Amino acid sequence: MQDENSLNDEIVYALKSVKDPEIPVDIYELGLIYDVKVNNSHIDVKMTLTAPGCPVAGTLPRMVELALLTVDGISTAKVEIVWEPPWNSSMMSEEARLDLGME
Repeated sequence: MQDENSLNDEIVYALKSVKDPEIPVDIYELGLIYDVKVNNSHIDVKMTLTAPGCPVAGTLPRMVELALLTVDGISTAKVEIVWEPPWNSSMMSEEARLDLGME
């Protein structure tokens, strides 16, 4: 297994590969990822969606799991959708705000 910094970089890269289908920005820069825990080769992610009625609620968690399974050393992944704290646009990175023309 790789060192922790390398693993963290690969996890972030995998998360950034998943785009919100309704907004042309990745879920990491949107601020949808709340918690990531790695235990040996298993990863647990807590994330939210931009709105409770988001039409991708049924598919986005699986997309994230599949992306995480591409990380070297990760063999199982579980993504949990949480609603607290509620997402708002202040959770986006500066990069995401620039991509969306908000700055």
